[in-house]
This record gives sequence, C-alpha cells and structure tokens, in this order.
Amino acid sequence: MPANTHKVYIETYGCQMNVYDTEIVKTILKKNHFDLTETPEEAGIIFLNTCSVRENAHQKVHQRISVLRQLRRKNKDLIMGVLGCMAQNLRKDLLEQKIGVDIVAGPDSYKKLPSLISKVSQTGEKEFSLTLSEFETYSDVFPMRDSGVNAWIAVMRGCDNFCSFCVVPYTRGRERSRDPENVVAEVRELAAQDFTQITLLGQNVNSYRYDSYDFADLIEMISEVDGIRRIRFTSPHPKDFPEKLIEVVSANPKACKQIHLPLQSGNDRILEMMNRTYTRAEFIDLAARIRERIPGVVLTTDIIVGFPTESDAEYEDTLSLMEKIRFDSAFMFVYSERKQTIAERRYPDDIPEGIKSDRATRLVEIQRKISYEINQQEVGKVFEVLVEGTGKKPGQLIGRNDGNKILAFPGNGHTVGAYVNVKVEEATPNTLIGSLVQGNSKS
Repeated sequence: MPANTHKVYIETYGCQMNVYDTEIVKTILKKNHFDLTETPEEAGIIFLNTCSVRENAHQKVHQRISVLRQLRRKNKDLIMGVLGCMAQNLRKDLLEQKIGVDIVAGPDSYKKLPSLISKVSQTGEKEFSLTLSEFETYSDVFPMRDSGVNAWIAVMRGCDNFCSFCVVPYTRGRERSRDPENVVAEVRELAAQDFTQITLLGQNVNSYRYDSYDFADLIEMISEVDGIRRIRFTSPHPKDFPEKLIEVVSANPKACKQIHLPLQSGNDRILEMMNRTYTRAEFIDLAARIRERIPGVVLTTDIIVGFPTESDAEYEDTLSLMEKIRFDSAFMFVYSERKQTIAERRYPDDIPEGIKSDRATRLVEIQRKISYEINQQEVGKVFEVLVEGTGKKPGQLIGRNDGNKILAFPGNGHTVGAYVNVKVEEATPNTLIGSLVQGNSKS
C-alpha cells in the first residue's frame, strides 16, 4: 500500500459555510486516522469542496480536476472526490462523465467519507452519498480550525426560502437549527482557544428556531461567554428581520454594529420573480428602522444584475435604490443561470452578456463613489480595531473595526489578535488608513 494512502488534501471553493464544512470534514477524517497535507502532490486522497452558486465556480472545479488528474501518472491509486454543493447539484454529470472523480458526497454525507474511501480503495468502483438530511447539523463535530482571529460557526443548515435564482434549498436541504446550548458549548471551546470574535453562519440566520429560542436569544446567550468580545452574523433575510433582533444588535455591546442585508434588486417585478417576498418600499422601511435604532450601523448588501427580462428601467430602479439607501459596501454579481433552480425552469436567460457586464460595471462605479464618500466621513474618528494580519507596506498591520471596515496602520510591535485604537487619517473606497492612538491599545 502506498505510503500516502491516508494523506488527504482538501481545496475549498465558495462561501464561508463551505470553509466551515471543510473544517468539519478535517475533524471527521482526523478522528478516523487520516492525515492532512497542504499539497496535492503528497496526498493519496484529494477532495474539492465545491460551490454551486456561480457558474465560474463550476468552471474552476472542472479545470482543477483536469489538472489534478495528472497526478495519477505518478500515483495510479490516487482517489479524487467532489464534496459539497456542486456534488449535490451536478451528481449525475460528475458520476457519468469520465473526469476522474471517484467519490461524490453532498453536504449532509461527510460522516460517511471514511467508509466511502475504504470502499473505493477496496473495489476501485465509484462511490457516492447524496441524500439530504432533515436532521443533520454536525452538532457532535467540533470543527478543526486553522489559527486566526475569527471563528465561523454554522448555527443552522439549509434554507426554506426558495429564491428563484438560488440552488441552496436543493443542495443543502431544508432549514434545521442547532440546539443553542450546543452552539454555546462550541463558543466556550473557541474562547478557550483564544478566539475573541465569532461569526454565526446560516443561509438565513434570522430564521433560526430551536424550541422557544430565536436568533436574538442565541446572540444574547453567546454574549455571556467570557473571552468573546465580538459577535457577527451572516446572512439575514430582509423578509423576517424582527424588531427583537434589531434591539439586541443595538443594545448588546458584543453584537457588532454591522448588518449585511441582501437586496438583490430594487425593482418590485424583479423581486417578485426572484421570490424575495418583500417590496422595494418594505426594504427601504427596514433599512430606515435599522439605522434609526442602531446609530452608526454599517449596512452592506448583495445585488444581482441581468436577471431574466430585467429592462433598462428596472435596472435603473436598482441604481436609484442604491443611491437612496447608500450602503457602505456591496457585493455585486452578474446573473448566471443555475441548474435545478426555479429561474432555470421558468425564465429564459435572455439578457445579453454585454448588457449584463455594462450594468455591473456602472453599479460598481456608483457603489465605489458612495463607499468613498461614506469613508471620508470617518476621517478623524478613532476606532477599536482587531488586528488580522500584515498590510502591503513594510511594518503595516491591517484589521477591522466593529463595523467590519478594513483599517491599515503602522504596527508598532502589535501582533495578530490584539485590539488597538486607530485614528483614521485618510480613506479610500475600500480601506481606512490611520495611526495608532498611543497608550490606548489593549490585547
């Protein structure tokens, strides 16, 4: 048996939920006596943990599989597998195409990986496990995390929203939430490992429900853990953002004053086609209530341009709403049709790629202008910053403030994980640049 049979290499694509899932996979494999390696050349088993949200993610994975297949010239026993959302969404293609994949496992099948590996090793046949669970939350697996300043914690899995452009309900199944006591226990372990910031994950975190507990209750419970100083969460859905959650973010000092509120479109007809279940006016009202209740809150968003049948006038509705609400920053995407979604079945992808690209470019330019203007207003202010790493310039550090904005400043001997006070002296659309406030730093 080759010496590297039990060495596993994992590449991760897509969202932070996938990063979290890779940490779960590493824990499961380590408990079953597999070793992890940082290079594919050393591995006897290679897994790609994949995303199905964007077309380019599919292309990247297919290209990467083609490259990694070449390693079989030196190791004919090399096992290759595809995990996660792409495995679930394109299972037939992955199993039937001769692209060199031996294992295909969906997001609810990670505990089966050791047995799948064993079967492939013994028989040489392809193995797959793609059943979506109504109950699996991996609450009994403590993820194997790399060092850093932030720990991601999935407090729920799946989604019940069925936005017409989204594959998540089909790749990750229906919503199910973890026991809050189990989440708090994980947070306590993280605090013992010197993590001071956590980010709570869910496809729609404000749908979290476990018995009588809601998401606001969960934040309050976590905030009582000694050592945790910052609590973030992503992503909530505008359709059910309760007053109770707004109040907790406003009143709890550990709850970061930053909310990511995905808009997707500023036009009511497109929102209805997307099945977003809120209107333009309702979104405006929600943003206004959040800003009124949480002074200084940082609002960010997601936007999709070029959704099927989107007219120039409807696109302009999105632009006008961006200018009205003035998000601090935004993630902007060109619509790409995903297999198995409602949109793929109902609406032809009829907007030319050139028009999509032009709309995205204009949107980016407008958002950069808004972000720059907002950041200019931060000049002269002092923020507490959690140091995350080194900057581009010698001796420079970078970190984030409570509002999740990036600050760059001279390090003066401080290290990753420290909390320091930084005065902003200049700003770009993406970064605040400043200097340390002497005598006010703390670890």
